[in-house]
Amino acid sequence: MSKITFSIIKADVGGHPGHAKVHPELEKVAKENLEKSDFLLDFHVTHCGDDLELIMTHEEGEDSEDIHSLAWDTFKKATEKAKELGLYGAGQDLLSDAFSGNIKGMGPGIAEIEFTPRKAEPIVAFLMDKTEPGAFNLPIFKMFADPFNTAGLVIDPSIHDGFVFEIWDIKKNKKIMMETPEEMYDILALIGAKGRFVIKRVFPKEGKLPGDEPVAAISTEKLYQVAGEYVGKDDPVAVVRSQSGLPALGEVLEPFAHPFLVSGWMRGSHNGPIMPVGVKDAVCTRFDGPPRAVALGFQLKDGNLTEPGDLFDDPAFDPAREESANIASYMRKHGPFEPHRLPMEDMEYTTLPAVMEQLEDRFEEVD
Repeated sequence: MSKITFSIIKADVGGHPGHAKVHPELEKVAKENLEKSDFLLDFHVTHCGDDLELIMTHEEGEDSEDIHSLAWDTFKKATEKAKELGLYGAGQDLLSDAFSGNIKGMGPGIAEIEFTPRKAEPIVAFLMDKTEPGAFNLPIFKMFADPFNTAGLVIDPSIHDGFVFEIWDIKKNKKIMMETPEEMYDILALIGAKGRFVIKRVFPKEGKLPGDEPVAAISTEKLYQVAGEYVGKDDPVAVVRSQSGLPALGEVLEPFAHPFLVSGWMRGSHNGPIMPVGVKDAVCTRFDGPPRAVALGFQLKDGNLTEPGDLFDDPAFDPAREESANIASYMRKHGPFEPHRLPMEDMEYTTLPAVMEQLEDRFEEVD
């Protein structure tokens, strides 16, 4: 079997109502358009909150112009339907009028990995809404580097040596490769600043599976940096392979049993708890949230996908959902005060610069 590429490409092309959910007609348009493609081996269309999610398998490799063009065309057609239905924010993530060969930098988020499939290939598509790319830092680190989460790092010889992390400085547009467990503390020093340093990919160490093929990838697009103004939160996606030389499926899901705090939520300007939910509950309502995470699990065979397992649609995650709701209530009681509201320098939707400019002449030196 030749290499397969697993691509997740997403965009907010219209909410129903407001920023709550994707309208079923948009998913229908997307499915009809992808069905016409000669490039795809298989696909699945779904949503998380108001983001339309295209999950695709193919043999075109990462950054394929054909695949990216197909996704762009699909989002454009869905935008036309959104405008026809009068949906909110129709086409808001499409920051250009014309496709230019690669969808990166044009608004949609992308997570892709090209790899040689194993005999059995379990793979998980993680979808988030109302948060930023750095929201994946904590769970991806725990999956591949935390022995308190992933028992295999201690007891499984095939992953005992750890993994290699590709970390991006998304403000300076640089990247660095770092290894665990050797550089664990240095890695944490970076990725704890999740608004700047973001895990982009994870690789096995040399001799453990094909060492040059990623085992996880995360979207790192930040819309406000592309558009120059706030146009919506980044709503990242990630693809994670599991089992047989990698963390087990349960180890991949375990980080979401703790509703950790992420940035985003209402107007992209608040901290709140991530809530793991099934697709049917991926509807952002309370203060446009709280931020949601969906996990769809597939088995991959000859490029074909099984029907997805809706992995967070499970009572085992009920305590996390209840804790998330309680944390949301606690954070909301802070109103416009930090730490619920983001610090001024991190806010992407704010009147504060205009307020400061208006008041500038009224500030006096303090003796």
